[in-house]
Amino acid sequence: MTIDSDPIPVTLRWAVRLLWAEAAVVGLIAVWLVWADLTATRTDLLAALLVTVFAIGAAVALWALGRALLRRQAGARAPAIVLQLMLLPIGWFMIQAGLGWLGVPLMALGLGVAWLLICPPTTRALGFE
Repeated sequence: MTIDSDPIPVTLRWAVRLLWAEAAVVGLIAVWLVWADLTATRTDLLAALLVTVFAIGAAVALWALGRALLRRQAGARAPAIVLQLMLLPIGWFMIQAGLGWLGVPLMALGLGVAWLLICPPTTRALGFE
C-alpha cells in the first residue's frame, strides 16, 4: 500500500466540502420527513416511508462519496458526478413550478461540483492521468 503524500488539491477539497454540505441538507430534510411521517394524521404509509428512506439513503451516499473522494478513491468520482447531474432535472422542474429562486442555484451547484470533480487537479489527484 502506497501512502500519497501529495497535498489534496483545492478543487477536490471543495468538492468534498460541497458534497458533505449537500449530505447535511438532505439529512435535515430526512429528519423533517421522519417527523412528518410520525405526526401525519392521514397518509399513504408506504409512499411516505419510501420517500423518507430515499432521503436517508441519499444523505448517506453523499457523505460516503465525500469520504471516499477525500481518501482519493477514484471509483467514487463517477457516482458523485451522477448525483450532481441529477440536480439538473430537479432544478429544472423547480423552475417550471415557479421556484426559480431555488432551482437555478440547485442547478448551478450540481454543475459546479461536477466541474470540480472533473477538473485537471482533481483528475490528477485521483490518479486518472
